[in-house]
Amino acid sequence: MHENEISKIIFDLGLKIHKNLGPGLLESAYEECLFYEISKAGLFVEKQKPMPLIYEEVKLDIGYRIDLLVEKSVVIEVKSCEALNDVHLAQVLTYLKLSGCRLGLLINFNTNLFKNGYRRILNGNVSL
Repeated sequence: MHENEISKIIFDLGLKIHKNLGPGLLESAYEECLFYEISKAGLFVEKQKPMPLIYEEVKLDIGYRIDLLVEKSVVIEVKSCEALNDVHLAQVLTYLKLSGCRLGLLINFNTNLFKNGYRRILNGNVSL
């Protein structure tokens, strides 16, 4: 399945969760719900996937963890904050670089409209 198809499914599932729960919950609650919904949709999803840093052929496990990795190709970073900022974007860019994935989704559930908290990052380019 192509990354665009996967991201469409994830958007729809995130929207469903947001409609049911609304903003204001902890990040971990949204992450668990999204993990559940993605699994239920039949996609392979890994939660809190460790992502080591390779430096001069040495694998360093220094605590990087991707919130959700879908079909080994789409990185999802879940947030529940007042507003997304450059640090959140940098986090997704780092995960894309370390994982070798092309597409990252930065999802902030703490918004009145779900679409306002949804960002696609494709090879370092951000789109709404």
